[in-house]
Amino acid sequence: MAKETILTYLDQRLTKKITDYDVAIDWDAKNHTIELVMRLFAENPHHVQIDDAQGVASEEAIIEFEDGILLYDPQKSTFDEEDYLATIPYAGKKGIQKALLDGLVDYIQEILEEGQSDLLDFLNDDSEEAIFELRFNEEAFVEKMTNYQAGAGETMIPYPSY
Repeated sequence: MAKETILTYLDQRLTKKITDYDVAIDWDAKNHTIELVMRLFAENPHHVQIDDAQGVASEEAIIEFEDGILLYDPQKSTFDEEDYLATIPYAGKKGIQKALLDGLVDYIQEILEEGQSDLLDFLNDDSEEAIFELRFNEEAFVEKMTNYQAGAGETMIPYPSY
């Protein structure tokens, strides 16, 4: 049996826990990062014109929104924090706490449920000032993670070798 890594563990947990949403894992081995890419979709039956963060207008029948959470090695990774919903460091080859990954998967489910509802509200809002974005609440995430710490203790899931 292959050694369990952050990638295999996350894939298994996301597949098991998050069945109603699109979440992908994007591993950049050269930059020592793992991005959890979350996508939401919503119908835009009235073809309302929507401007994205870069000012690009769209009137598509299906709106796709994408955001990500980045796991990174503070010693080796380079990235722009503004490009992500959240950034979470891991401890190099040692990896990351199992409880953190379990709590993160639970919290991603919550982010996506709230985000889907907010996206639908956004599409039905006629005001020019309406903005849609996902939100990451550090305290809510820590609370989810804490729920797993008693069982997992300090168990670490290692970073994958390549």
